Amino acid sequence: MFLARKTNLLNTQLIQLRQAFRRAFVIGMAGSYNLQEVEGDLFSAPKTHSLAHCVGADLAMGAGIAVKFKEVYGKVDELRAQNVSSGGVAVLQDDKRYIYYLVTKPQSWGKPTYESLQASLEQMREHMRENGINQLAIPRIGCGIDGLEWDKVNAVLEEVFGKEQLEIVVYNFVPPTQAK
Repeated sequence: MFLARKTNLLNTQLIQLRQAFRRAFVIGMAGSYNLQEVEGDLFSAPKTHSLAHCVGADLAMGAGIAVKFKEVYGKVDELRAQNVSSGGVAVLQDDKRYIYYLVTKPQSWGKPTYESLQASLEQMREHMRENGINQLAIPRIGCGIDGLEWDKVNAVLEEVFGKEQLEIVVYNFVPPTQAK
């Protein structure tokens, strides 16, 4: 009788412990979205972080940070073969990291909308979920040549990723000062 009561007590405590763990860690971590901004070169981000930037569906990548992505990762034919239109995402894999090309406008010379950016980010989020990606490094996407406002883009990022277990590091490039 004593042993049966002790076993029931242990089972009850185990169930309570599991529930407490689930509340504290599993549910709590599910929304552990974290965005931080740093000064530096996006291409110096740790290899544990996937990268993302905005492009036009024509994948010309002739201006801004897209030029550097084209130089570093190339494979433009592979990207074009994915035939992604505005609101989608083209993807390359570089070892264990993914390189996301957020297609936010039909042509490189055009301007994105917040809606096309959000649609591209949602597509990227799905790819990230499917592939277990929880670390991302980006520039201030859509805010350079594309002209979107960072505060609004930040709100879109929060909308898309706010419930994800994800770390986003935003790299603000500061050109080195030249000695005189």
